[in-house]
Amino acid sequence: MANLTILRTYALKDPANISPSVLFRSSEKFLTIFDAYPKSIFHFLVLPRLTKDEGGFSEGDTANLKALLKADKQKAKELIESMKAEALEVKKEMEEEMVERYGYKWDSWVGFHAVPSMVHLHLHVLSADLVSERMKNKKHYNSFHPSLGFFLHVDEVLSWFDADTTYFNRMAQLTPKPYEDLLKRDLECWCCRAGMKNIPKLKEHLQEEWDKHAVKAKRAAQKRKATSDGDCLSVPQVYEGSASKRAKTAEPEPVE
Repeated sequence: MANLTILRTYALKDPANISPSVLFRSSEKFLTIFDAYPKSIFHFLVLPRLTKDEGGFSEGDTANLKALLKADKQKAKELIESMKAEALEVKKEMEEEMVERYGYKWDSWVGFHAVPSMVHLHLHVLSADLVSERMKNKKHYNSFHPSLGFFLHVDEVLSWFDADTTYFNRMAQLTPKPYEDLLKRDLECWCCRAGMKNIPKLKEHLQEEWDKHAVKAKRAAQKRKATSDGDCLSVPQVYEGSASKRAKTAEPEPVE
């Protein structure tokens, strides 16, 4: 059984005591770790650190997004905005690695799972491809489908704070049943919306779409003289970081 509290364990640790195979980067307020079971070529988790500083959030407040939204509203907004800012820094580093490894960069997604199964708030930063050998089942895929609704883009969540109170309160409930039903929806390509019979067919299709995209992107990059390296179009492998480090010791989130 997966260790569902491993993220909280990391959040309580001094970054110096976290293995480099797990930790990607750290700051005063946040840790970014490699997702142990990445669902895209690049996949990271941004975690708010838990410290004893006064004015910080309690472990209960940061159990998940729902718990945070029940806490002080202004402080919750500020934390999510700070997590987004940290995620954008991660995205910059990720894009540099994209260019170094493939000769070009592509889109990424930043967001929360509406009903996460792991304890401790975490923000996903992943490349927009969903090409990974770790994509094993329908729940995995639907939980990251960018337009299905289970994956809540960070800007969408931030927009709730600017809406009227009634709307905010309704969205902040994050009632599990409707979101969990989304995980059972039929499979479809997130890019072209083509229906797929099963995960193997979907993964084959996504790989084909990625390969076509890669060829076009490489040609465009070559025209811009963005790179003069060798063949950047070998079948992409799951990201292991510049120093071939990856989170092999962290436990997975069952849905993710």
